[in-house]
Amino acid sequence: MATLARLLLEEEELCCIYLLLRLKRKRRWSTRPLNRRRRDEGEYNVLVRPMRGMDEEVHFKYFRTSSSRFDDLLLAVTLRVLASGSNQQSVAQSYMMGPTTVSLIVTEVCEAIWVALCSEFLASPNTEKWTEIAKEFWRVWNFPNCLGSIDGKHVIIKAPPRAGSDYFSYKGMHSIVLMAVCDAAYKFTMVDIGAYGRESDGGVFQECSFGRNLLHGKLHLPTPANLPGSTVNVPHVFLGDAAFPLRQNLMRPFPGRSLDDAQRIYNYRHSRARRVVENSFGILAARWRILGRPMEFYPQKTVKVVKACVALHNYLSCTDAGNTPATRYIPPSGEWRGVVAGDNNLLDIGRLSKARATRAAVAARNDFKSFFLTPEGCVPWQENEQTLRCPSP
Repeated sequence: MATLARLLLEEEELCCIYLLLRLKRKRRWSTRPLNRRRRDEGEYNVLVRPMRGMDEEVHFKYFRTSSSRFDDLLLAVTLRVLASGSNQQSVAQSYMMGPTTVSLIVTEVCEAIWVALCSEFLASPNTEKWTEIAKEFWRVWNFPNCLGSIDGKHVIIKAPPRAGSDYFSYKGMHSIVLMAVCDAAYKFTMVDIGAYGRESDGGVFQECSFGRNLLHGKLHLPTPANLPGSTVNVPHVFLGDAAFPLRQNLMRPFPGRSLDDAQRIYNYRHSRARRVVENSFGILAARWRILGRPMEFYPQKTVKVVKACVALHNYLSCTDAGNTPATRYIPPSGEWRGVVAGDNNLLDIGRLSKARATRAAVAARNDFKSFFLTPEGCVPWQENEQTLRCPSP
């Protein structure tokens, strides 16, 4: 024991000496010679400033935001990293800055973006806000009492040092989990970012904050309400795909292929409204190309980067009305689909829960199924041949 204590003391002394030597070491330059020309030759002054007044559409493609909204943020380096997907080294060279400086800027600015925008553009909905969201889902996507669609994605990262198997997912790569709920207008209402990738095979839903709060009744949801034009009282629900459990406030489609027409119609209506979250993820990955490839950051920084992208997504979505079609964050033509086709770092996750459905949940889904067959609940196109042939999700 005495020998071990002596070795530990010697190791501590060596560490102290090493740190003192590092402190005494003088830097060769305060600014590297190549970077001293940044005011005259750096990308910000050569390209970004002239671009603002000359070509608004190019500015939008470069930063994913119009110049007027760029003035609200003034985050050229960070926005360029997030929007282009370029690595920090190449952006540092373009702006004639040190790679370490750019790395620190991206980390700190992403954290500041989340803090600045989260409370206004990603605040947890109260009962009144949930009710407004439900009205929009019925108006736009023809699904009543719907509070949002939910989905989870793997965000692929480089292998963290000494992380063991915590971040190693069943897909054979390291990842963190992004769980999100969105409203009828493609805006995220709740996100949970950072769960270990290895948890995606069953326990992640109960472990994430949304899942826990939903299961324990802490989301301030509206009380059950009658379906439009009827006296059938059903709970307000979120819509998930087959990976999610069937709960009283969380609907999933009918499983299997041997379904009757009523079940197929329900699955079609369910899928139509649930696809909103898939589209939201697609827009997010198309606009912020940092999400188009595996993250070269450690998990803690990846969480900050993804949070910043989500916050910017909601901010730009909420301020989209005054822009031209060419500079809208969410284009009406859906052109973003071509951008993310085969080039997306947000991957589907496996089964999120092994919990068995409750009787109340089964009854609620059956009530929705029956409602979609009534004059008050049906839509003209739900019984066409293609819908009825379509396999269940």
